[in-house]
Amino acid sequence: MRFASSYPITTENCGFKETFKHAPVRVVTIGQHETELMLALGLEQKIVGTSVWFGALPDDLKQQGQKLKRLAENAPGFEAVAAQRPDLVLAQYSWHVGPQGEVATRQQFEQLGIRTWISPADCTAKAVTATSNGDGARSEPYSINIIFDEITALARIFNVQACGETLKQKLTDRIAAAQQHIHTPPGLPLKVVYWFSSTRLKGDPWVAGSKGAPGWISKTLGLKNIIDSDEEWPSVTWEYIVKAQPDIIVIASMDRRLYPADDVAIKKQFLETDPVTREISAVKKGHIVVVPAMSLNPSLHNVEAVELIGQQINALTHTR
Repeated sequence: MRFASSYPITTENCGFKETFKHAPVRVVTIGQHETELMLALGLEQKIVGTSVWFGALPDDLKQQGQKLKRLAENAPGFEAVAAQRPDLVLAQYSWHVGPQGEVATRQQFEQLGIRTWISPADCTAKAVTATSNGDGARSEPYSINIIFDEITALARIFNVQACGETLKQKLTDRIAAAQQHIHTPPGLPLKVVYWFSSTRLKGDPWVAGSKGAPGWISKTLGLKNIIDSDEEWPSVTWEYIVKAQPDIIVIASMDRRLYPADDVAIKKQFLETDPVTREISAVKKGHIVVVPAMSLNPSLHNVEAVELIGQQINALTHTR
């Protein structure tokens, strides 16, 4: 067979070496990206538990994922994960399964004979401290190629390389189509800011820095992010944002409700009524774009963000 894996397979992942003597059989996912990646590779039968959900599955994965067992909407407990008897835990973020181990450290899982994997997007050219759950800073800009590399690696581990190659080609084709169809006004690139959420509605918002997934989205669509920071999601004052006068405000939609600003309707109401934010030209013109929160974090959804932002910019600027 052209794409057959040869076991044992040893991989290096976020500073750890893992050896797989066979394709994993029982998998717990901690992070929606990892869940969706498993589904996209046709591996739903191997998932015995999921956790950390931001929103609904995309339409093309809903059928495969309709019977998934949810251990928790946010971070699960270590015991809940171990009780599923997984031979592999896939984590989207290092703060869940890493040095600080909100769920557990990798060593704790290894002591039970459970292999671990952290999405390379959360550790490649990125600094996350062992004592903080912050998103960290990137020393190099994020690229969708990091996700492509993860697809290749997991497809090899699970012996589904043909599915991995097909998935990467589909994503590549979608990116090319989105780039071809976006029509921005002539002249300087449109300025954009990405608002994820805020701990306090009237406090400083978490907005995208220049080197995370939104940075790649902006570059792909020919937009200019007004926030020049290596931090993935820095807190920035609204006064600074008003001074920069973005042409487009992208806001994240999610089912999570840890903070009031997780709600899109509340975000919009705040932008339109706050005496500071209502002076932003994008707010005055109604140039507010909504995308799923997952599409602004490193994931398969980054391609969806490129598509949705491009489509909405076309509609808002009335160009064809």
